[in-house]
Amino acid sequence: MTKTEDAKLIPIEHIVRSILILRGQRVLLDRELATLYGVTTKRFNEQVRRNLGRFPADFMFQINAEELSNLRSHFATSSFGHGGRRYSPYVFTEHGAIMAAMILNSPRAVEVSVFVVRAFVQLRELLNSTKELAQRLDELETRIMNKLATHDQAITGILRTIRELMNPQEPKRRPIGFVELKEKK
Repeated sequence: MTKTEDAKLIPIEHIVRSILILRGQRVLLDRELATLYGVTTKRFNEQVRRNLGRFPADFMFQINAEELSNLRSHFATSSFGHGGRRYSPYVFTEHGAIMAAMILNSPRAVEVSVFVVRAFVQLRELLNSTKELAQRLDELETRIMNKLATHDQAITGILRTIRELMNPQEPKRRPIGFVELKEKK
């Protein structure tokens, strides 16, 4: 199997599931990128450290202890001192993932970077469509509430009219016969 065929086997959905949201940004863990690019995490991070100038804070950052703890409980990864990682992993934004492909400078990294970008774009479109759907639901709810208010008023009027018809008032009639007029004083 050629490298091009190997890269095509990576489903975008797998990459999308690997994208996490940390500090309000969509990111990929260093180990995920290393696996995608076909290198070990150690080798990947060595290349990143050699090229730190290419990774500003909005491209890559190292997660803190609390975030690491949350990831461990979420993914059931090994803990410090038990053969696991000895430091907090790096995470890469969409731009950082592309830059990582550039520093690795391998044909596989270049090919896979296209899939990574597509995964980030797909996730962005999914989030936008979700926001659009939520906005449409809000508009629909507002219209329904307005119609219900109008219907409530109409139903209240109908009920009031029915009650009036059920309890008719005696019409005011003038008495028949001779009526004594009261004199004004």
